Amino acid sequence: MAGFDPDALILLAHGSPDPLWILPAEAVLERVRGLVPRECPVVLAVLEHGKALAEAVRDLRDAGHRRIVILPLFLSAGGRHLRRDVPAMVLALQQTFKSVALHLVPGALGADDAVLDALAEAAVRHARLA
Repeated sequence: MAGFDPDALILLAHGSPDPLWILPAEAVLERVRGLVPRECPVVLAVLEHGKALAEAVRDLRDAGHRRIVILPLFLSAGGRHLRRDVPAMVLALQQTFKSVALHLVPGALGADDAVLDALAEAAVRHARLA
């Protein structure tokens, strides 16, 4: 993302028809909002069963944002969604919303060393509580 100064951030999750599924993603959303400047909105979009990526991009564009980062909230980049579906969606959206620069963060947050460490620590902590 060197050289790309975002003025908005979209967290992209998979989605589920179960309304409880979204709660952890919303918790991450609130934490991210607390870490970025107030003038940089952070919104949550999902691939299915919720606010679509296209809707999030349109809403941010309509609010005047022109440099949007899309950050996948996925554990693995190995699935078809991050390898094929999401890049194709972002490319199509870039062609639709020409006044907006979209940047898809490659990979998945779950591959980040800090996330892996946090998951390992949580796994051990939960195992001790079992």
